[in-house]
Amino acid sequence: MKIVSSSPHIHDSLRTDRAMLFVVIALLPSAIWGVYAFGMRALLVLVVSVLSSLLTEYILERIGGKFTLKDFSAAVTGLLIGMNMPPMVPLYIPVIASVFAMLVVKWTFGGLGANWMNPALAGRVFVFFSFSSQMSSFSLPRALSADLVTSATPLSQIKTMITSGVGGISNSEMLSSVTYPVSEMAGNLSSSLGIPGYTIDAFVGNIGGCIGEVSSLLLLVGGLFLIFKKIITWHIPVTYLASFAILSWIFGGVPRGLGLFSGEVLYPLFTGGLFLGAFFMATDWVTTPTTKKGEIIFGIGCGFFTFLIRYFGSLPEGVSLAILLMNILTPTIDRFVRPKKFGYVKEVKA
Repeated sequence: MKIVSSSPHIHDSLRTDRAMLFVVIALLPSAIWGVYAFGMRALLVLVVSVLSSLLTEYILERIGGKFTLKDFSAAVTGLLIGMNMPPMVPLYIPVIASVFAMLVVKWTFGGLGANWMNPALAGRVFVFFSFSSQMSSFSLPRALSADLVTSATPLSQIKTMITSGVGGISNSEMLSSVTYPVSEMAGNLSSSLGIPGYTIDAFVGNIGGCIGEVSSLLLLVGGLFLIFKKIITWHIPVTYLASFAILSWIFGGVPRGLGLFSGEVLYPLFTGGLFLGAFFMATDWVTTPTTKKGEIIFGIGCGFFTFLIRYFGSLPEGVSLAILLMNILTPTIDRFVRPKKFGYVKEVKA
């Protein structure tokens, strides 16, 4: 006998394995770009991450007797972990991140659908604080250096300059002062479009960073594909990016000594893991609110915490921590933002 909950029921033909496969397809363009930009070492990191997640899932399945390897969720987790890794990271780090994500975050709480935080994000944050030096060493893409020299990301260099007391200048001026390289394409387009070359490179993917986060353009394409296929909705990514952009414009100039309404918008949007987080990790079905209003609150909260950590915290990036903080608040959001009960009429006292 099969026991189900009371009506009404929501029916949907979309299966978990099909949805996860669409997510993999949406991630592939930015992952392939990362391999092109950083070389075959980046491909090795991605393969190791995915295989580690799949192997850990298989072992846990054999132990627990619950077989979910075919639903592609472990592959998505592994791919996201790999895309959140620096190209030259030691290979044991994505292995540890994958095992932590699958064992501690996913299976300890009951497997797929029972975890309270995004496994890939949790794995990434775990190894970031455990191996800070290795997780903060990045390579320049081939468009900027044929030798792939090690360098800090633009966000890291800007944060270092601000904390050292440099102020009164924009992001582009800060990067120019440390001679951060710009691709030939961005340099040519910069003068004609009136947009700093660093912003163009950040949008296309010609900057240092993690393997799968550098091309905002391809991540946007993948995110729009997921919205078109109705795997995700617009509510979280749009409110996440919009709230961060508005806060950056209003308050982003304050740490630089430029005053209110003087912060840049495009460059902060295109750098770091903002697009990867907004479209592919903040939209996780399990760890986000169940209502559209709740998703909007969740997205605004992610934008607020990302802005707060980036501009006023000690870390140059805040996407992963911001989403995890909002994962923690998801039950509270669902508690106070409830849908109207089916057939319920509020009782009016005489």
